[in-house]
Amino acid sequence: MVWLLEHCEIVLTDSGGLQKEAYFFSKPCITMRDQTEWVELVNTGVNQLVGADKLAILNAVDAAKATNFAQAKSLYGNGEAAKAILAALLEFESAQ
Repeated sequence: MVWLLEHCEIVLTDSGGLQKEAYFFSKPCITMRDQTEWVELVNTGVNQLVGADKLAILNAVDAAKATNFAQAKSLYGNGEAAKAILAALLEFESAQ
């Protein structure tokens, strides 16, 4: 699955988990459901909810091809949380 995510152009899914994985692999996602738990992905435009409508799915594929994912906002931090927590703990400990 990781290989597929790395090498695909667009993700089409009805899976909740795969929507977020697509984001982490910088792939536009088309979600064939009527709702999602990852509304922040829809709000930033990297995930489109289209339901099961054939025309909506095809239109979403065309739109996803035009998506500039590089401009997508970082939604989940920079991956440095553990370092920041450790630094804060060490600073707290040395202040004691």
